[in-house]
Amino acid sequence: MSYSPTPPPPLSRATLVIGLYGAMGIVAFLVAAGRGDPDLYRLGGSPAAWQLGAAPGLGLALGLAIVGLTRLATRHFQWARELHASFRDLLGPLTAREIVILALASSIGEELLFRGALMPWLGIWLQAAIFALLHVGPGRRFLPWTVSAFVLGLLFGALAQWTGNLGGPIAAHFAINFLNLRYIVGEPALPAHS
Repeated sequence: MSYSPTPPPPLSRATLVIGLYGAMGIVAFLVAAGRGDPDLYRLGGSPAAWQLGAAPGLGLALGLAIVGLTRLATRHFQWARELHASFRDLLGPLTAREIVILALASSIGEELLFRGALMPWLGIWLQAAIFALLHVGPGRRFLPWTVSAFVLGLLFGALAQWTGNLGGPIAAHFAINFLNLRYIVGEPALPAHS
């Protein structure tokens, strides 16, 4: 009788997401440590108490405004409906737990890397351009996603600079990803609105 070991189970999507964005956080820490400032959360010294306290609320307001704009675009523009359908096909079904993990891991990992580590080193414009390049999808139909990532990179960067910390950008990024992922996987693309 021969023994054949049972192969390990495949990694879950949640494990892969945590690994990817965890690695992004490690790269962010290494970049920040290499430039001599390993504090990724606070930018340029000690923000005032109002900045630390207000940043997440400001970020949430920004995130909700962006989500509202994406809903309007999906309702009124064909390119937005096609993008919605493309993401729905690309993502497949996601559980509520996977949506929370994806939104939380991506908002923390990407903000630590782009706004926390790269922006103080490369500036607001270049970090936004690199952020946009990370959001290039498979095909021209994803171009609006790439352009919006550039604009969001600038907005998140400006918010981080204004408040002196990453609380606002993380909150905005989480709200956008969480609400849009729920919408994409839960709602088929809407027909044109007249």
